[in-house]
Amino acid sequence: MQDNEIFEKVQDIVAEQLGIEKKIVTREANFSSDLGADSLDTVELVMAIEEKFGIEIPDEDAEKISNLSQVIDFIKSKLNTISV
Repeated sequence: MQDNEIFEKVQDIVAEQLGIEKKIVTREANFSSDLGADSLDTVELVMAIEEKFGIEIPDEDAEKISNLSQVIDFIKSKLNTISV
């Protein structure tokens, strides 16, 4: 799966979960300070991403993820592990 494809899927999830316009969900936008996500929103985002990509994001990793770039990197690392 390509970077851009992952980005678009995650961007859709974030925009839908947070009820915001897709165009403001950029790779570097911080979930809480830029997009207004609270801790419950973050948990819901993690769950939606796990479901969409068929991966598990441990709590300790989820706490370190604050923007789409970090989510994309995490997803790529998980998908690479699965496909090996």
